[in-house]
Amino acid sequence: MEKNVVEFDVIIEQDEDGMYVAHVPELPGCHTQGKTIEEVLANIKEAMELYLEHTEDKEIEPMKFIAVHKVKIPSPDAA
Repeated sequence: MEKNVVEFDVIIEQDEDGMYVAHVPELPGCHTQGKTIEEVLANIKEAMELYLEHTEDKEIEPMKFIAVHKVKIPSPDAA
């Protein structure tokens, strides 16, 4: 029997210690970290599966990814 597959966008960033941090915008609170890209991807997949197991009663509609932009604004401490 074939399972349904749901696809989500995952945002991966790197913190000041070099750890990779991943989160899923459509799944609030679903985030993890890892020492390598491979590790963080394995960890986020597990986190997503656990998240969805515990929120079976909620309907989650994946959003359509459009883009990531860097937006510059004045620093709050700039006088």
